[in-house]
Amino acid sequence: MPDKIFYVGIDVHLKSWNITIMMDKLHQKTFSQPPDPEILYNHLVNNYPGGAYHSAYEAGFSGYWTHFKLLELGIDSIVVNAADIPTTGKEKVQKEDSRDSKKIARSLRNDELTCIHIPSLISLGDRGLVRLRGSLVTDMARAKNRIKSFLHFNGIHIPTELVNTSWTKRFLDWLEGLELRPSCKLTIEGYLSSYYETRKILLKVTNQIRGLSRSTIYKQDAELLQSIPGIGLITAMTTLTELEDMGRFAALDQLCGFIGFVPSTNSSGDNERVGGITPRGHGVLRSALIESAWIAARVDPALARSYYQYSNRMKSNKAIIRIAKKLLSRIRYVLKNKVPYVCGVLK
Repeated sequence: MPDKIFYVGIDVHLKSWNITIMMDKLHQKTFSQPPDPEILYNHLVNNYPGGAYHSAYEAGFSGYWTHFKLLELGIDSIVVNAADIPTTGKEKVQKEDSRDSKKIARSLRNDELTCIHIPSLISLGDRGLVRLRGSLVTDMARAKNRIKSFLHFNGIHIPTELVNTSWTKRFLDWLEGLELRPSCKLTIEGYLSSYYETRKILLKVTNQIRGLSRSTIYKQDAELLQSIPGIGLITAMTTLTELEDMGRFAALDQLCGFIGFVPSTNSSGDNERVGGITPRGHGVLRSALIESAWIAARVDPALARSYYQYSNRMKSNKAIIRIAKKLLSRIRYVLKNKVPYVCGVLK
């Protein structure tokens, strides 16, 4: 079928893919197959030889490996945000895998889909390392909470001289030296073993990230970002690996929209409602910037004054979002202009 264009909508799942193939005015076929790009490619070339193949699937748990493999096989692939796919009311209330693949194929044929930014394989690998550290920090907090819960449950009080020295060597030596019943002793040893192992991996990963920040790819930008009050090594590397290229954002508003620092709105006629920040956004970056904003609001004089002014007329959790947006503006400035940030002096 020379000169024919085939639009392939893929609804990706762990154990199977639901596929819909369409042409300009025809719905060719909807079927299910194993989650393998080569099987899809073989089906296309055997049943629709000589055509041009375009595919789309929703970003999700499967990442981008499918996209890269489809491109390698000669299929023009895009990855889209699920929220950006036009959906009818019927499709919302009667959601099925086959309907989803038809919806993607139809929107692809109608040129209604926009591909999200696809990171490079290098960025994806580095991003995975930084995200691993975040998971390990969460695991560390859980390990600590389990130990504290064990102490409370068994009525074990921390000595006064150790209350403010949690997780130091003295505190850990005290935990290991507790005289307990055999079963309780095994329990606390298990919790401590989990804590030590997680801490060991966390230190190793942190050192790897520190080394990565000194590499040619990141060194200059990482140093520029750390010149901003509130931005440390981890936030800098999170920003660089998650954004990859600041140049793809033409304006600050576009960057704020990507991260999720824009309000949700609901307007109709003369009625207009502006709510909190939109739930759509980049959760990893948003959390990192808000955490850094709390630090920046204490150490940057200009941001400290802004936070004080905001908190006089709104709740602190809303005020810090505005500080995070200002911090993001500083990040964008230093990365685009390749100059370190200089704190202003308030008079």
